[in-house]
Amino acid sequence: MPVSICGRGTLSDPPRTLHYGATETIAVRCSDATTPRDYEVAIMLIERIWSANPYRNFHYLIACPESGEALAVDPLEWQLCLQAARAKGWQITQILNTHEHLDHTGGNAGLVEATQARVLAHAAAASRIGGVDRGLHKGDVIRVGRSVELECLDTPGHTMSHVCLFAQTDQPALFCGDTLFNAGAGNCHNGGDPVQLYETFVAQLARLPDNTRVFPGHEYMARNLAFTLDREPDNAEAATRVSAAHAEAPAAMPVTTLGEEKLINTFLRLQSPTVIRGLREKFPQLGARPDAKTVFLKLRELRNKW
Repeated sequence: MPVSICGRGTLSDPPRTLHYGATETIAVRCSDATTPRDYEVAIMLIERIWSANPYRNFHYLIACPESGEALAVDPLEWQLCLQAARAKGWQITQILNTHEHLDHTGGNAGLVEATQARVLAHAAAASRIGGVDRGLHKGDVIRVGRSVELECLDTPGHTMSHVCLFAQTDQPALFCGDTLFNAGAGNCHNGGDPVQLYETFVAQLARLPDNTRVFPGHEYMARNLAFTLDREPDNAEAATRVSAAHAEAPAAMPVTTLGEEKLINTFLRLQSPTVIRGLREKFPQLGARPDAKTVFLKLRELRNKW
């Protein structure tokens, strides 16, 4: 079943001026090969909402086009999420917190009061978040309306109780909170573990389909690309994209795929000879052939101070 994605997604698109609270809708559409070409059915609508706050949050509404029900992901600026939903005629019935940090959970109370939505989060984070109606575990499925199904991935690292959502549509989507960023990886300063983050990257995220679209919790593209180039100066793809990222409004930053991330995200380029050579200069004790885990951990250590 071919998929048509409607919405901004490539660097070749002309820049647009988007503002505080700006949104854009991405429609995941499926058409059966036995039906006429113009017969397409949207099975999931994704509204990306730019917060323009100091944390540089992205919020998401994931909606069923049949029922108008929507799930709000990490709605810190909950009024913006509510306004976007009402503008689309959607009803927010569920809230998903990817993890327990306040910059992701701080909008729960306001949005619950306005919508009576149920709050979903990692089962181990529920007591720290408070007011959680459903504790999530690896493999659980979240259903939104009649057409949307999202698989819960247990993705420790940034915190030890972090979930990502994976939509197994023909062009998959990953809502990855603070685990995977555009061209970067989450830090482990506040209750996390870099070894667990490494395991999450190599055992789960890197194995998802390359056409998976990446929807992170914050907008850090330009800064992360600069780190990639600091570690891998000969990365032509990152060099091309960093100037475009600096010129682009955060609200209009392109949505990348996991395949693109493997070209520009140093935390997914653990076998790069340039990356390894640069780390050996910084850490002579690494030896000639450091393993992937050591490369990841040293990159995370450098990024902490960069």
